[in-house]
Amino acid sequence: MTTALSAPAGLHGRAAQLDADDPLAPLRARFLLPPGVVYLDGNSLGPLPAAVPAALDDAVRRQWGAGLIGSWNAAGWWQAPLRVGDAVGALIGAAPGQTVVGDSTSVQLFTALDAAVALRPDRPLLVTDPGHFPTDRYLADAVARRRNLTVRRVPPAALPSFLAAEGHRVAVVSYTPVDFRTGELHDMRALTRAVHDAGALALWDLCHAAGALPLDVDGTGVDLAVGCGYKFLSGGPGAPAFLYVARRHHAALETPLPGWTGHADPFALGDAYTPAPGIARARIGTPPILSLLALEAALTAFDGVDMQQVRDKSLSLTGFFLRCADELLAPSGFTSVTPAEPGRRGSQVSLRHPHARGLVAALAEHGVVADMRAPDLLRFGVNALYTSHRDMLTAALRLRDLTRDAAYDPAPPAAGPVT
Repeated sequence: MTTALSAPAGLHGRAAQLDADDPLAPLRARFLLPPGVVYLDGNSLGPLPAAVPAALDDAVRRQWGAGLIGSWNAAGWWQAPLRVGDAVGALIGAAPGQTVVGDSTSVQLFTALDAAVALRPDRPLLVTDPGHFPTDRYLADAVARRRNLTVRRVPPAALPSFLAAEGHRVAVVSYTPVDFRTGELHDMRALTRAVHDAGALALWDLCHAAGALPLDVDGTGVDLAVGCGYKFLSGGPGAPAFLYVARRHHAALETPLPGWTGHADPFALGDAYTPAPGIARARIGTPPILSLLALEAALTAFDGVDMQQVRDKSLSLTGFFLRCADELLAPSGFTSVTPAEPGRRGSQVSLRHPHARGLVAALAEHGVVADMRAPDLLRFGVNALYTSHRDMLTAALRLRDLTRDAAYDPAPPAAGPVT
């Protein structure tokens, strides 16, 4: 494969101009990105924020090492799930006191689904997207079995007509605003309104939206939402997830896992469970302090950041990459499955090619980290806090050259279980 990344002058010039005009460019320094690497997989695992190593060092050496058990009080460990929850809440448009952080996405989603259907006990249907991430679909089925409900798999585009016929029987609609495979963006506000018009509750999985889009869960009327801490929030591998419950539901909220930290008086160690007031009742077990503090430090990367500017740059990055794909990659058999219309795409571009696995592996060997989803999608995630237009052009050029020179193994051996 040739090493020179030649491209039409128009693309180089456009990338340079867009980066020169980028008001968010200085934020790249808030991340410790490896030199020479174009990282376009932050929609799976965000890179290391510069604030995290020192925060973890302090948590381990001073708070845990010197403070020992006293740090539950002195260092504010006990309050961390609610404190970090409010920090996440600020990014998703939630007023304080409605968001908690501390368990995995799957645990938070199970909690949200089960609690939501309990709020509509007279309705037998739970609606989810047939294209939802597998965990969302698996847990919808699990909650339906537990609650003797029926799951209906309805694509977002078909929801209005479905609700017109069956809306009076629907308890909860569980969707995501961004399709994890294609990057297609759905209209949260319109869908939530349609769900409420049917008397049902709207539950949103924000894993591919929190930190990437301007969200307004309070203003949109969202009932419940969950999301992970390790994608666009860059909280680290396995970072704890968040659960948002609108304040209007707190008094009636019954969670399926009544853990001791969600008790109104947890250290009284009483025989019977009495839920804590507010969102604190959604706490379950002892919080994972090191992970919580890593996420808390990671969230400082958003300090002073206007999420509309993040969205504007994200659309510029994805739009530029779609242009690169059209000019450089379409002749080699790549097709985009991400909508070209700005209002219909999130913060990724997905390209279809029959050798997606081999090409992603070869890209990594040449300093461009993306990922793939079976059977044939290459995903390029952008994060406006650190991604540049030059990064997008470099990725497109390397992909073009690898394909043109057939400098990749179409069916490489698996590097491990993670793709």
